[in-house]
Amino acid sequence: MNTTTKANDTITLSIDGMTCGHCVQAVTKALSTVPGVRTKSVTVGTAQIETKDGEAAGQAIAALQEAGYPARATAGEPSAASKMGGGCCGGAGKATAAAKPGVRPTGGCCG
Repeated sequence: MNTTTKANDTITLSIDGMTCGHCVQAVTKALSTVPGVRTKSVTVGTAQIETKDGEAAGQAIAALQEAGYPARATAGEPSAASKMGGGCCGGAGKATAAAKPGVRPTGGCCG
């Protein structure tokens, strides 16, 4: 009988379009809805999550996309769009659109 269980993986996500504390709250809320994902930390531009499998990580990325925050697994560097600033919420859509042509300039926590 095998009693070992797979350890959780910590994954760092780079998240575009975050510019303020409201964005951090929106991302935290979106991640909290994903079964199998535990949020370790969220800051402007990044989140660290803990998950047991890649499927849950993919669902977390999809939940962020649906909330207006394009995300991807990364080695921990904040995304270029998150560094662009733009003030509280007002620049989130513009920063994402500038960094990722074809991404709609709305979304984020207030857009």
